[in-house]
Amino acid sequence: MFADFKCQDGRPVYLQLKEYLKKQMLSGILQPGERLPSTREMATALGLGRNTVIQAYQDLEEEGFTQTVPGQGSFVAAVEVRYGTITELAWDQRLTAHAKAAVDLDIEKSELKWERGMISFKSIAPDGALFPTADFKRAFLDRFALEEGKILNYGYAQGYRPLLEYLGEYLKNKGVEPEGKAILVTNGFTEGLNLVLAGIAEPGDGIVTENPTHNTALKIFKLRDLQIYGVPLTEKGIDLELLAETLATKPVKAGFLIPSYHNPTGLVMSPESRRAVLEVFARYQVPIVEDGFNEELRYSGAHVAPLLALAGKGNNVVYIGSFSKILFPGLRLGWVMADRDLIAALESIKRSMNIHTSFLDQALLYEYLKNGSFEKYLRRARKVYRARHEAAIRLATALIPHRRIWGEGGLHIFVELAPKLNARQILAACYRRGVLFMPGDLFYTDGGGANTFRLGIGRVSEAEMATGFKIIGEVISEFEEEKNA
Repeated sequence: MFADFKCQDGRPVYLQLKEYLKKQMLSGILQPGERLPSTREMATALGLGRNTVIQAYQDLEEEGFTQTVPGQGSFVAAVEVRYGTITELAWDQRLTAHAKAAVDLDIEKSELKWERGMISFKSIAPDGALFPTADFKRAFLDRFALEEGKILNYGYAQGYRPLLEYLGEYLKNKGVEPEGKAILVTNGFTEGLNLVLAGIAEPGDGIVTENPTHNTALKIFKLRDLQIYGVPLTEKGIDLELLAETLATKPVKAGFLIPSYHNPTGLVMSPESRRAVLEVFARYQVPIVEDGFNEELRYSGAHVAPLLALAGKGNNVVYIGSFSKILFPGLRLGWVMADRDLIAALESIKRSMNIHTSFLDQALLYEYLKNGSFEKYLRRARKVYRARHEAAIRLATALIPHRRIWGEGGLHIFVELAPKLNARQILAACYRRGVLFMPGDLFYTDGGGANTFRLGIGRVSEAEMATGFKIIGEVISEFEEEKNA
């Protein structure tokens, strides 16, 4: 009767037997009241140790699937599944406008997908091969030895206290004035931005941002039904005259800026431009939400302080930070630093959504950060990524016909083509030749950017760049010839 039971490696045999017997009971093969073979009989029939069968039977009884009658054996309990009224709903017709918009804006569903053998420049994630896994394992063991079950229990919505204190010092070392401010730990940048907007913006409110900007931020703005006012970028950063004009004439509730290694252009806003931006927003009493994107990946030049630091004791900048584009993005850890009263409100919003960010993950990250492993890793990562970025600029300049190539650091470059070319048509042709990248129109607030695209370089070798960029360049040249014919 049990001849189809097969053991698989990597999982305790008693669990496999228990689950096998449960499926037999739930499917009706083993009927309520039916007697199971004795542990000795079952062990002999399946070629298992008797203790294995005993453990499986004990678990089945504890879970209510069997009953033991002294002197008679184990019997199947009344656990068969009897279906009630079967109802089929048309869920696609019941989705809210928000859900439908989320599907429409989900580029993971709508954009071309990587297939095995392709060279992909789509992602700007870090290279997992560089992650210091041995140091992280050590941090796990050290922190777990200290905390044990404490970090497996419920925690505090604001965050794990040692990590909060570490992040406070980390930001002070960037020049941030902590007086009157507080930090909230989040599940990455995405939750951080959602929390901030939930706290300060209503549907219909206006938000001003660089054009182009982070496509995930644009998706969030649209899902929250915000009016998006895009201001073009110059070589020094956001166009200050148009920014001032927008703030003076539009009902803007907040600004969203990426001053360092801007996504998608890679532009770094100069210190002079940062101070000028602060002055413009201060003039119109509009807060700034700053995305501290990839600040650690500066490859040359002096440190450029974030807007939060340049704002001094002012409380008009809300800073969203994360290590996700440099270290362990799978942990999904980020933070918001802002005025203490605002953080208190965001903490309550977060508590209503997911109680708190995983304390285990926070504790492990803290242990890893505090022992100096991060600085050691960052030195190595900067060296590797600097070489890749320099190679990307060099190869793209040589192999890809372009109007301009943007990129001062980070894990990506941005290519602007002649206005007559369409990057999506070029992408479709490249895709057929095994190369994938991110079309630039996804990053524009006004439907522009048809002649642009972003190339992620964090997880590709120089050889892959050379091969992939050559294909992209050949496709572009073919389109240019067609346009000129």
